Amino acid sequence: MIFIEMLSYPFLARAMLVGVLVSLCAALLGTPLVLKRYSMIGDGLSHVGFGSLAIATALDLAPLAVTVPVVALAAVLLLRISQSGKIRGDAAIALISSGSLAVGVIVVSLTSGMNMNVSNYMFGSILTVSRADAVLSVVLCAAVIALFTLLYNRIFAVTFDETFAAATGTRAQLYNTLLAVLTAVTVVLGMRMMGALLISSLLIFPSLSAMRVFRTFKSVTVCSAALSVACFAIGMAASYALETPSGASVVAMNILAFGLFALAGKLLRR
Repeated sequence: MIFIEMLSYPFLARAMLVGVLVSLCAALLGTPLVLKRYSMIGDGLSHVGFGSLAIATALDLAPLAVTVPVVALAAVLLLRISQSGKIRGDAAIALISSGSLAVGVIVVSLTSGMNMNVSNYMFGSILTVSRADAVLSVVLCAAVIALFTLLYNRIFAVTFDETFAAATGTRAQLYNTLLAVLTAVTVVLGMRMMGALLISSLLIFPSLSAMRVFRTFKSVTVCSAALSVACFAIGMAASYALETPSGASVVAMNILAFGLFALAGKLLRR
């Protein structure tokens, strides 16, 4: 009943549509990222997104149109730096994320101060999803899901044994880059509701929860996708009913789900 009431409001209906698609995309991409020990890339890219959004807002430009290509470029750069061997992956993420966050804060302070529009991108707000943003988000999410589905076997091969995949003719570098770019797109789209500080949870929690119970790549991917969508929907309903922040409510549901799956995993192993 509460979902029917929520969907009667256009801005909530847009938020639910975009949020479900972003949650699905994040869960699909989260499984290979977690298995490759690269799960914190979402946190780093979200900080880059905040810096880009701050600059776009200061220059009165379309936020998504500016941020998506900038964060995608940052994802490719981050991948190149970590693979060069000169800087470790976690250090590269810290380097780019902290620098981007600092640039964003400086730009905001020099222009209009920490206004509500920009702070919403840090902590999330369902009110920031406009009709134009919703249309663009649906198109980009559909592209992410389609590419992941079509290239599932290649992503699976690169995730588990990149060296063997390259030896058998798979262009591992290309698929790693594609994975990074798809993650960047998903992070930018999810920042509108989850915020830059919470968006990485959508990449990490569902996959980690599914791994407590399931053992195969396909079963973990399917379970994490379903769990992510369910946690988002329940979190949004709890946010509406309790008047709590949407991003934090969704993360709280993911934490609860992780605890339940961890318990279920222990019981099944006995």
